[in-house]
Amino acid sequence: MNNQEIIAATAAYVKKELEGAEGGHDWFHIERVWNNTRRIAQTESVDQLVVELGALLHDIADAKFHGGDESIGPRKAGQFLELLQVPVEVIDHVKNIIAHISFKGGHFEAAFHSPELAVVRDADRLDALGAIGIARAFHYGGFKNREIYNPAIPPDLNMSREAYKKTNAPTINHFYEKLLLLKDRMHTETGKGMALERHRFMENFLEQFYREWNGSLSA
Repeated sequence: MNNQEIIAATAAYVKKELEGAEGGHDWFHIERVWNNTRRIAQTESVDQLVVELGALLHDIADAKFHGGDESIGPRKAGQFLELLQVPVEVIDHVKNIIAHISFKGGHFEAAFHSPELAVVRDADRLDALGAIGIARAFHYGGFKNREIYNPAIPPDLNMSREAYKKTNAPTINHFYEKLLLLKDRMHTETGKGMALERHRFMENFLEQFYREWNGSLSA
């Protein structure tokens, strides 16, 4: 198989595997991240096959839906790519992207870095920002039966990695504990530019949210 055939086969596999997935982590999320990845990769010196496979497979088995087990995703992706006879160095790189892409909370510092990881991570983080990010946050909050907002429960800006993984806080807190932090954690110049607009949209949303929550009559 050539690279385009490998990518097409992987896209078909992921689309099938994620049928019925939670709406914030379904095929459409993958497709958006894939599109973001291809856009950012145009301005970066990266291995195109690695970044596209990394984007397509990054949530093939998200740990949130597998009891927190972070090994399932890389393993499942690796097994599939082996069936396609993808070169082992590409498989290992893609598995490392999957293992290190997620926002971990706390002050977690990943042990693996590559330009390809930077591109896919930025692409994934962009989908947690802006209008799509807001929609995904509230969809997942509803999926987990979380409160929308509770003024008595302030955001925890000093959570450990384990606390972040186990939090059950209201969805609005998630903006401060993750979403609003992402703008300053982008790696590529293209990603930074795209994040800024989406970040501002979220700030405007929160201002409107609090006005409505408090019954403000001001415009």
